Amino acid sequence: MKKISILGSTGSIGTQTLDIVAHDPERYKVVGLTAGANVELVIEQAKQFKPAIVSVASKTDADAIRPQLPAGTRVVYGEEGLIEVAAGTDADTVVTAIVGSRGLPATLAAINAGKTIGLANKETLVTAGHIVMERAKQRNVSILPIDSEHSAIFQCLNGENRQSIKQITLTASGGSFRDRSREQLEGVTVAEALNHPNWAMGAKITIDSATMVNKGLEVIEARWLFDVTYDQIDVIIHPESIIHSYVEFSDNSIIAQLGLPDMRVPIQYALSYPERNATPTNRLNLAEIGKLHFREMDFDRYPCLRLAFECGRQGQSAPAVFNAANEVAVARFLKGEITFLDIERILETVVSRHQASDLNDLQMIAEVDAWARRLAESV
Repeated sequence: MKKISILGSTGSIGTQTLDIVAHDPERYKVVGLTAGANVELVIEQAKQFKPAIVSVASKTDADAIRPQLPAGTRVVYGEEGLIEVAAGTDADTVVTAIVGSRGLPATLAAINAGKTIGLANKETLVTAGHIVMERAKQRNVSILPIDSEHSAIFQCLNGENRQSIKQITLTASGGSFRDRSREQLEGVTVAEALNHPNWAMGAKITIDSATMVNKGLEVIEARWLFDVTYDQIDVIIHPESIIHSYVEFSDNSIIAQLGLPDMRVPIQYALSYPERNATPTNRLNLAEIGKLHFREMDFDRYPCLRLAFECGRQGQSAPAVFNAANEVAVARFLKGEITFLDIERILETVVSRHQASDLNDLQMIAEVDAWARRLAESV
């Protein structure tokens, strides 16, 4: 039986991971959950899965939920609680599903503890890819991608010589506004932006999909996961989200991974790797779908993706600044403080005012992150 801790159990990836566990309780056991401030849902999860430890955002939340949890479930809170769930249990695998850069310290703690990482927190590699991948190598820890695109690439590369990679292509749905011109984006509402045509995801990642920031973060993540250059990474719009990504090799052969847009497939693969187990998902019927469509990426239409490539190529602290500014901008849009197009304007402003520098430890990352957030709040 594989023991699992889930960082971010009440979010989209976390709840779908628990759905996988619920459908195969003889194969998986949940030993730890972290939930932020969503205390009502984590209480339900703890009652169903009876983990050894649960972490929430604050001491107040911890004191409130403690009497409602199963006997034997310990409650912790805050940053220390998050790290304890990540590194202090007997979990074999830690699923890192926290949204944003908050997941970095806990992910590093889990790596230091020798846990296999099911990585659904792309910001971890965007802000500190050089540190995370080197630490994983030193500790001989596997990092198994849960993002559908990176899981697809990971599967396409199974058994292949990495030196034969010519190009990796990430597919993008195009997001909520893929059929709108830039002029038609003026004045779009939060509700419209959250109406993704293919995927059921959390609010932040859905907005990132609409701006194409999400694909930009995935480009930077792919650079670290698969040790390729930015010139070897391409992005193409694929509205149906059936081909999740593909790899072209030196002989011009292309291997792709296909499936219906259901995150439980890549989650299950990360949990069961190298085996493949049954999932509670529907089968893909290509004859029923009939046609698949593709569009070349337009960097003028999606300037945030262009900016992500630029920050990735610049390296050093630039990707961390890009990520932090975006987290603030998206939060401001969701609160109604700025317009949808203001997100990209804030990103451009913050990145243009930053002088990239080396990031050698978490303290340096935290300082750059805080600088970018302060500026993004004030723009």
